Amino acid sequence: MGSQGGFGQSKEFLDLIKSIGEARSKAEEDRIVINEIEILKKRIIEPDIPKRKMKEYIMRLVYVEMLGHDASFGYIHAVKMTHDDNLHLKRTGYLAVTLFLNEDHDLIILIVNTIQKDLKSDNYLVVCAALNAVCKLINEETIPAVLPQVVDLLGHTKEAVRKKAVMALHRFYQKSPSSVSHLVSNFRKRLCDNDPGVMGSTLCPLYDLISADVNSYKDVVVSFVSILKQVAERRLPKSYDYHQMPAPFIQIKLLKILALLGSGDKKASEQMYTIVGDIMRKSDSSSNIGNAILYECICCVSSIHPNPKVLESAAEAVAKFLKNDSHNLKYLGIDALGRLIKISTEIAEQHQLAVIDCLEDPDDTLKRKTFELLYKMTKPSNVEVIVDRMIDYMMSINDDHYKTEIASRCVELAEQFAPSNQWFIQTMNKVFEHAGDLVNLKVAHNLMRLIAEGFGEEDDTADSQLRSSAVESYLRIMGEPKLPSAFLQVICWVLGEYGTADGKYSASYITGKISDIAEAHSTDDMVKAYAVSALMKVYSFEIAAGRKVDMLPECQSFIEELLASNSTDLQQRAYELQSVVGLDARAVESIMPMDASCEDIEVDRELSFLNGYVQESLNKGAQPYIPENERSGALSISNFRIEEHVSSGHSLRFEAYELPKPSVPSRPPVPPVSSTELVHVPEPTYHREFHETVAPKLSVSGTGSSEITLRLDGVQKKWGKQTYSSSSPSTSDSDTHKTQNEATQRDVPSSLSSKARDVSYDSTRQQENINPEKQKLAASLFGGASKSEKRPAAGHKASRPNSRTTDKSHAEKSGPSDVDAVKASPQPPPDLLDMGEPTSISNTVVDPFKQLEGLLDLNEGATAPGSSSASKAPDFMSLYGDTSFSGQNMGTVNLLSTGSGDANLISGISSAPDRNGHGTGSTVTLTRQLSKGPNTKEALEKDALVRQMGVTPATQNPNLFKDLLG
Repeated sequence: MGSQGGFGQSKEFLDLIKSIGEARSKAEEDRIVINEIEILKKRIIEPDIPKRKMKEYIMRLVYVEMLGHDASFGYIHAVKMTHDDNLHLKRTGYLAVTLFLNEDHDLIILIVNTIQKDLKSDNYLVVCAALNAVCKLINEETIPAVLPQVVDLLGHTKEAVRKKAVMALHRFYQKSPSSVSHLVSNFRKRLCDNDPGVMGSTLCPLYDLISADVNSYKDVVVSFVSILKQVAERRLPKSYDYHQMPAPFIQIKLLKILALLGSGDKKASEQMYTIVGDIMRKSDSSSNIGNAILYECICCVSSIHPNPKVLESAAEAVAKFLKNDSHNLKYLGIDALGRLIKISTEIAEQHQLAVIDCLEDPDDTLKRKTFELLYKMTKPSNVEVIVDRMIDYMMSINDDHYKTEIASRCVELAEQFAPSNQWFIQTMNKVFEHAGDLVNLKVAHNLMRLIAEGFGEEDDTADSQLRSSAVESYLRIMGEPKLPSAFLQVICWVLGEYGTADGKYSASYITGKISDIAEAHSTDDMVKAYAVSALMKVYSFEIAAGRKVDMLPECQSFIEELLASNSTDLQQRAYELQSVVGLDARAVESIMPMDASCEDIEVDRELSFLNGYVQESLNKGAQPYIPENERSGALSISNFRIEEHVSSGHSLRFEAYELPKPSVPSRPPVPPVSSTELVHVPEPTYHREFHETVAPKLSVSGTGSSEITLRLDGVQKKWGKQTYSSSSPSTSDSDTHKTQNEATQRDVPSSLSSKARDVSYDSTRQQENINPEKQKLAASLFGGASKSEKRPAAGHKASRPNSRTTDKSHAEKSGPSDVDAVKASPQPPPDLLDMGEPTSISNTVVDPFKQLEGLLDLNEGATAPGSSSASKAPDFMSLYGDTSFSGQNMGTVNLLSTGSGDANLISGISSAPDRNGHGTGSTVTLTRQLSKGPNTKEALEKDALVRQMGVTPATQNPNLFKDLLG
């Protein structure tokens, strides 16, 4: 191995570390590590390796894993090292396995017993090593194996063990809260531990518990305040100081906890004011850790119930941050200011010039944070300035993610605080033009609705001016390259609706512009669809006005192109345009009325115009429609054709299946046939049906004809779309937060003391050095009323008196009142071997074998009762045609073959199960009938077998049995 190097390691190990550090490229480093892996693979399997050498090998494996290479061949040796009695080897083994393995690794089970043994060790260093491994490796399934021992260690004499036991319990709570829910009281007890380290480790789990349930820990506010006061007064040992700040990390965690407990609670907040104010006064702003505590105090003040004096101290702290030359501290100041303006908007006005400086700072991160602050400060008096600055910034960045965020904020502010509809349209045009397809499609719909609704008043002149300005702006913008698809849809819709409304532009000019849009975006079907609809509107308005329509050649070629389009939607729109153009003025005016986009549309959800048809079908025996919410998870309305046999709602059935009925005694056994004689047939399609009973039965249609269906009642659907949707009620804290903010602003005085104003940012500058443009911008941003006056989200004005879509009725009844009249009394499930005629549900007992004995000769062409015609022998597979309901099929099943005449129907069926899932214990085959004409005895045997396989003849037609049995 070579001579020993420093720290007791071999020279080879030290050379490895040195060569890795001196590697000039990733390829060279990989070459060194791969060579090391080959060496370790050979040496680690050598017999009788000294423990000291094995420890070094494990450490070298750690280096290999840290550099991103696979060292799984040595994992088992690290696990073995955890079993060693030597402390150094054991701790090395625990360190290695915590780095190598994850909690779901297969080798974890080999470590659990070792951890259990080490948790009981007398050496507290061994116990600490085991607790470290517990935090890393124990998963939810193995928590019960070590939980009792970890709880016992909370009372250990060594503070290091108690601290690590608290950390282990916290980890258990994060992985499985239910496993330690009965032990949360132990965290309260450890809060009173004599050792500050144990107390500090308890704050982390308590923070998680308080975040989940604040009200359960209101009684601990006094204890937290007392601890924070002792820490601030330097009563803890000097070893807990950091940069001359007493236990700063404990202070920060306590301030976070107090912010949770004091939120919306005036009584609890009153106990915190004194200590929070003292900490802000004593904090040292010359060090990073002092600024961190100061920032956490501001966050706490912004969360608890407000107090004027504490707010004044927080404003002074914000001023310190904003006046600092460090960008990091300015960032903290902007973030803290954004928290405080939720309580008092006047604080932001004191630092308006500092905010402007941050807005113009070259640091992009600081600029983004300032835009977040302006977003929170927006009101009707400054919305134009803020949105314009946001759009300018959006144009200057290339980050699509942040550009999307800025665009959505501009749209939101414009919808809430727009001073006029004209400004809103212009702003939306800019957002669409510069953000492109990053804008949500919903914004385009809101813009179209705004233009259609206008000002929402009876001022038609103002509405006409709004639409005319929109048309002019879109005619000017449409020439710009790379316009987003959503914006082009808006342009086409506006030009079609209002392009010729004021008479300023002719129909040929507008249609030519629309054709240009469609030609320039020939690959976008949505744009072409909006374009052809716009052409239809323009031509319809011209025809209704009595003017002659002259279709431009480019429009004609565009329509002809759509008539041969692969898109059925575009084809339909083109054919509709051709039809409308050929109608007279009166018809066109009734079909396409002028400016009818906001007219009320009556929606008859009950479809009452179909009542006569529904009643007629019910009288003929059709089954009634059952609403979707009453189907209890059914997937097709065809499930309800035989409602008489449903005795209870869908639920799990735990009773055993009934025993199969005894087979027909007169049926002689038939020798088996090789399974290789099975014939492949096309797969028939069945109706998708679920019902209460499991046994397949025949469904009866309303006209008396019968069909073969597969009944799968109670079977859970694994694939496909479900017919029900479960929605959990979602709650939002926005209303509560808004109420709290309103309540807090009432308790804050209208202005802060003059002391805060003296330390504000603008007081540090001389008036003659301030740029007049900055003063003007600050006046635009921070001037005006401070109360936010929100506008309607989309309309900005009161909408028209009548809504555009009104429902005739909101009743949930979906069928006639006599739906239940057609349902018969529930019947018990029929016998699986019952071969009676299924076309009617009757108590009359009919022997199916007597019916089959009366079958006529095949050549006579007689028809069975209920058959429509016997002139042509029916094809059996036609009964299994594509009869899916609503485009859904249950699936296909290979049951039989109607192919070549010499092919066997079914072969190789051993112990065919009956419909209840029980085997019959017999093996049967079918051979071709050599004699002409029906053989009643063999037909009965074969029919019984076919029924046993799940195929039930639907009629008594002998031609059917010919197709079945050959």
